[in-house]
Amino acid sequence: MVFEHKRRRLSMAASLLAGTALTATTPALAQDAGAAETDSDVIIVTAQKRAQDLQDVPVAITAIGTEKLDQLQVSELQDVVKFLPSVTIQTAAPGFSQVYFRGVASGENANHSSSLPTVGTYLDEMPVTTIQGALDIHAYDLARVEALAGPQGTLYGASSMAGTIKMVTNAPDYGDSYGAIDLELNQVAHGGIGGTAEGFYNASLGSNAALRVVGWYRKDAGYIDNVAGSRTYPTSGITQNNAALVEEDYNDVETYGARVALGIELDDNWTVRPTVMGQVQTANGSFSQERSTAVTGDLQTVQYNPEYSKDKWLQAALTIEGKLGNWDLTATGGGLWRKDHVESDYSDYAYFYDALYGYGAYFYDNNYDLISPNQYIQGGDKYRRMFGEIRVASPQEAPIRFIGGLFAQRQRHEITQNYIIDNLTDLFTVTGTESNVWLTRQTRTDRDYAAFGELSFDVTDQLTLTGGARLYKYKNSLIGFFGYNANFSSRTGEAACFAGPIVDGTPCTNLDKVTSDTDAIWKLNATYEINPDVLVYATWSQGFRPGGINRRGTLPPYKPDSLDNYELGWKTRFGDVTFNGAVYQEDWSDIQLSFLGENGLTEIRNAGIARIRGLEADFSYRANGLTLSLSGSYNDATIRKDFCRIANPDFDCTFDPGDGRVNALLAPAGTRLPITAKFKGNAIARYEFPLGSWDGHVQGALAHIGSRRSDLRTFENGLKGTFPAYTTLDLSIGMKNDKMRFELFATNLFDERGVINTGVQCLETTCGDPDGISSTGGVFYDTVIKPRVIGIKTGFDF
Repeated sequence: MVFEHKRRRLSMAASLLAGTALTATTPALAQDAGAAETDSDVIIVTAQKRAQDLQDVPVAITAIGTEKLDQLQVSELQDVVKFLPSVTIQTAAPGFSQVYFRGVASGENANHSSSLPTVGTYLDEMPVTTIQGALDIHAYDLARVEALAGPQGTLYGASSMAGTIKMVTNAPDYGDSYGAIDLELNQVAHGGIGGTAEGFYNASLGSNAALRVVGWYRKDAGYIDNVAGSRTYPTSGITQNNAALVEEDYNDVETYGARVALGIELDDNWTVRPTVMGQVQTANGSFSQERSTAVTGDLQTVQYNPEYSKDKWLQAALTIEGKLGNWDLTATGGGLWRKDHVESDYSDYAYFYDALYGYGAYFYDNNYDLISPNQYIQGGDKYRRMFGEIRVASPQEAPIRFIGGLFAQRQRHEITQNYIIDNLTDLFTVTGTESNVWLTRQTRTDRDYAAFGELSFDVTDQLTLTGGARLYKYKNSLIGFFGYNANFSSRTGEAACFAGPIVDGTPCTNLDKVTSDTDAIWKLNATYEINPDVLVYATWSQGFRPGGINRRGTLPPYKPDSLDNYELGWKTRFGDVTFNGAVYQEDWSDIQLSFLGENGLTEIRNAGIARIRGLEADFSYRANGLTLSLSGSYNDATIRKDFCRIANPDFDCTFDPGDGRVNALLAPAGTRLPITAKFKGNAIARYEFPLGSWDGHVQGALAHIGSRRSDLRTFENGLKGTFPAYTTLDLSIGMKNDKMRFELFATNLFDERGVINTGVQCLETTCGDPDGISSTGGVFYDTVIKPRVIGIKTGFDF
């Protein structure tokens, strides 16, 4: 059998990848999907680990290319998520973001002993997801960002349960030597002046080798004011003020980094590409405004201790591609080293526990005089992640196609958190530390191994059936110490130790647990190509997230959770119009829910079952210099069983465990999952026109997100509140020629205060002070989107 139109498009994808994937400007990837199907307008993606036309891939994908990223003023992950209809982001500070697809969110708190993320993040071929979420990669010289909605478990594995984000860098170009420099100066409303300097140079080293060097420096101006405040601890009568820390616009960020990639073509069939990329990001201050009965205004907070973070990471990878006969072979491996240091105010914990429970009576110095119970945190994380994958793929034009391989990774995470009360008596200080009332020092190791494969069969020239499987094994361990001095607590900390120190810097060991599992996930797909421009598909796919360990010794390990996705989708192109979409139902089982439990320790419970029903679609039109695009998603995401304080197989919140614990209904069946709105959408209009010897443009981008719950639990959601809906408008006007470009832009033109996270320093029922026992009332902190930014950009090519 000869399947002409299908083979033609597969051949086109392969030739375009060869011709453009190693090109800096990648014009095809920068175009909207609404363009006519010419060789220069096809969008090539590698979502299925093959080079394919986006319109041929039976997966819900949003792909944003080099030029579009620049046009949308994208410089970080939060910027691009605004234009991904199925994706929601939750962040408290730069470098600490959690990403969610299609409402698969339970309110993870990114604690070091918490669940792994539900979304996998990839930098080229390498997974770079950590417990704290996605790396905050500066978006410059990227070929594209691909957002793959729904479980991607068969090809991408753990932590791609709900979806995958791939950030694909521009590869070295063998053909020529060239470069670019881009500069930006901006002013943030209610804040200071920031700017960016970026550049790259592609050096051709002959006909079969090239070197690409990229660098960036970015300064984000602050816009949060730390205003004057004071409070008196009831037990000791000691008054604390923050006069030494009062500062306007104190949450500025400095980011710099570089990437070096070498491409070597060994012969007509084999290529080698080593890449090294690193970044340093320093963030000062708090990125949240205080919401309380205290006298604070817009974009203001009252912090009594320094707030600071420094996040450094280095990624090195090697990719080898070649041919074994007419089969493609890809071998890739690499490492990620990440280190962060964080200082945080924790004085609310001290104040509210003193005001509500007389906590301050426990803290005195070596002379037995009461001291201020003011607390602050100094901590850090060290990650070391090594991974390798080898896979083979049969020829794309064959009627029976296979892709499969082997995968392994190991991530070691060293955790340190010092909870400090200055001048604390040695009697209560954790042994071997200085003024630590609490110490967490642990090593977490996550290991994953898998064999995966997908087999596709062209039943006719229009119908293709695909089956996929991933056999996986994981083994996760957590070892070390957490808690108090034995003189301070007879239950938690040194009093619970069962062995001497195993992890350096600990007084002893009170945690040493391992959890593991072996299982398989599956995928079935039927794709029907009505004609070369219209494709429909039906998919059942599964995703999973490994289980893990609760650091509280009395709690059992939490089980893996899983997602079953049932999806009907379509890809259509009619001349200048493209219309893609999908409807789906996702059944989420054994939900891993993270929350602050007794004594403010993170607990992870398997909370039952949720169902997400949704629709996502995107439309684009491009003709005569005008580009219009609309995209949006609707998600009805609810739990299907009551969520009880004490887990039991019957989801019975009257169940009595018989050990003195009191059960309660935390969230009834039908409660919406948190963080994700029912509706999210965006609209973009761009008009390009001749301007003498230049090309001019004007653009407007509107983005909307609906209201969202802040917490799954009913009472806590009532305290923290619902995140209100908000809409932002971005505008730009500019001009360019073959060598130079200029642009004026404004983001968040109407200066909206969209809330993307709400935090509290301890239990909501304590620091939230629902009974109004304290003199100030509860204190919550809302992280809001960046205020209006107005700026100018210029760049030139050479």
